[in-house]
Amino acid sequence: MATQLESARAGIITDEMKKAVENEPVSAEQLRESIAAGLAVLPKNVNHSFSVLKAVGKGLKTKVNANLGTSGECCSMDFEKEKLDAALRAGTDSIMDLSTGRDLPAFRSFFLENSPVMVGAVPIYWLAAEMVSRHRSLESMDADELLKTIEYQCEKGIDYITVHCGVTLESVKKLESYERIMPCVSRGGSIIMNWMRRNGKQNPLFEYYDDLLDIAYKYDVTLSLGDGFRPGAINDATDGAQLEELMILGDLAKRARKRNVQVMIEGPGHVPLNQITANILLQKRLCDGAPFYILGPLPTDIGTGYDHITSAIGGAIAGAAGADYLCYVTPAEHLSLPTADDVYQGVMASRIAGHVADIAKGLPGAAEADRRMSIARRDLDWDAMVREAIDPDIVKRRLQITQDREGCSMCGKLCAVKLSRGV
Repeated sequence: MATQLESARAGIITDEMKKAVENEPVSAEQLRESIAAGLAVLPKNVNHSFSVLKAVGKGLKTKVNANLGTSGECCSMDFEKEKLDAALRAGTDSIMDLSTGRDLPAFRSFFLENSPVMVGAVPIYWLAAEMVSRHRSLESMDADELLKTIEYQCEKGIDYITVHCGVTLESVKKLESYERIMPCVSRGGSIIMNWMRRNGKQNPLFEYYDDLLDIAYKYDVTLSLGDGFRPGAINDATDGAQLEELMILGDLAKRARKRNVQVMIEGPGHVPLNQITANILLQKRLCDGAPFYILGPLPTDIGTGYDHITSAIGGAIAGAAGADYLCYVTPAEHLSLPTADDVYQGVMASRIAGHVADIAKGLPGAAEADRRMSIARRDLDWDAMVREAIDPDIVKRRLQITQDREGCSMCGKLCAVKLSRGV
């Protein structure tokens, strides 16, 4: 069975491509062309059936991912069900299972069977959690063991996987030459870096990258090349370590495309506002326009407790500059495992950021809902305001209108819209 990239290069519009352009400003043929050129990806494992297919990349709406999953401190199926429901109600385009708690296969199966949107994962988390539970040191992992767990998870149906292939002996040396406040905040990146230091060997995900490509091709799993050295503090942004890894990822992306494997690139992280656009342009240049999947970015480090807002600010700017895929950040970031309400707020904040970015990108029809909302406000059409809002439920809960329906409780008889009608 051909991968989506292989089909696209052969001029074939797959059924998945047809479904993925529903509610998009591009045609199936335009999506096929973008996939063929490596400018878009359509994550869909051959072993995973789900109803809502989404593509990520050039000319498409900015997508949003919600990270879910257990931790060693909190492991509850009911809790994960609540979080998945919240993410879907908020309109997420994807979920990632980042579970590190107990009974990992059961949680992975739950997400794959119950999510109507694509499911991603970081395979090394599963292996590391299993090793810790068996009182094995992380440095005792071997390459064959890592590749086997990746294939096992891909076989089960994961649509895209984060793999930290750019954390190499060379990029670690570059990292050590910079005085970062926080050298490495990537969990996957730190596991790989620790393993390399303890064993004095090359990153197996880099050394055996061709074997990884064989697995990804077999199941048509999209590779999300992880940024192990993403900045975790704004003072560390856009340094040599980050750029060294990005250049490595650009080369690895080319190798993936040659093997008909879909690929996207992950990005920062904590980045000051004035550096965000430059970061996006650098990635697009160094990675030949590959879709860019970013965490945030967060343009300040002191928004703790409100990092969904901080992330939305950075995400809107990044999206306007060309980022394609926003990984949500919740109010619990840096503090705790998010609750269902945290998940809902995180998805909504990122969706707003993505919509703002789509307007700035000039995507056809992106601002049409905004125009309808403006008309509804002009006409004091409260029902239409509810319909056009990105979150109708919160509008209905908060809406307080006067008895004559000619104002809300903010202005009442002094409503500017009402008063200006006769002018």
